[in-house]
Amino acid sequence: MTAITAALVKELREKTDAGMMDCKTALVESGGDMEAAVDWLRKKGLSKAAKKAGRTAAEGLVAVNTAGASGVVIELNAETDFLAKNEQFQALCRNVAGVALAIGEDVEAVKAAAYPGGGTVQEAIANAIATIGENMELRRARKLAVPAGVVASYLHNAAGEGLGRIGVLVALESTGKADELALLGRQIAMHVAATNPVALDLASVDPEILAREKAILADKNAGKPAHVLEKITESGMKSYAKEFCLLEQVYIHDGSKSVGQAVKDSEGKVGAPIRLAGFARFALGEGITKEESDFAAEVAAAAGGKA
Repeated sequence: MTAITAALVKELREKTDAGMMDCKTALVESGGDMEAAVDWLRKKGLSKAAKKAGRTAAEGLVAVNTAGASGVVIELNAETDFLAKNEQFQALCRNVAGVALAIGEDVEAVKAAAYPGGGTVQEAIANAIATIGENMELRRARKLAVPAGVVASYLHNAAGEGLGRIGVLVALESTGKADELALLGRQIAMHVAATNPVALDLASVDPEILAREKAILADKNAGKPAHVLEKITESGMKSYAKEFCLLEQVYIHDGSKSVGQAVKDSEGKVGAPIRLAGFARFALGEGITKEESDFAAEVAAAAGGKA
């Protein structure tokens, strides 16, 4: 058996554009035979996948998976919105969400976990890249769970069962009726999809964001006495909470009450106290800078001419 040296791994990487660890594994599996290692990577789809890895993946799908008192939402990105209708890609999204429900929200742990039918999640994604022909990436995952109660979900712009462009989870902790909790949770999840709150309450907001808001208020009211400025800041924080904090927002299903009040008022139907324990909202592609391409220029470049 040929020794698997760093130089050999580097050579295989240059031949295939596959990842370093994949190249090392391929060489180990093939006993150091370079051509056999190339074939191993091709069979796994890793060689083709690596060549697509530089392309921006900002489309794809958000998937949710819930089971009683726990739930997960993931974002699996691809290059084009057409892929959202591809059955193979949809199945991949559902399966990855199922794995994440069991493993948790650590993306690297999910990628390394066993995939239904064999191999790992990362290998399943690589195989899909090679088969479908688009770059894909498991970008993020979030899991919510409560000791008792439900984790409800809602999908906006649904593309199929458990799939959409905006996915929301809402965790309600309670020992009350599960069916009533699930209904309330879905209603609140719809609210979250529509309003995109930044946090559950003011105490949960990033301190840097609050500091910036307070600084803006201070600048606007520069020169006013300290006690006046204190009241202005307090009022400003209350206004901020009503706009951006879930429990304080005006409930979209009943404008006469806040979300927190709606939860409290539902305790009678549920038959027990309710605590809104948390939420998660994933909007497809948010925060990703999409590349703007000149299609005519691309075609001309491929043909060796000018646009």
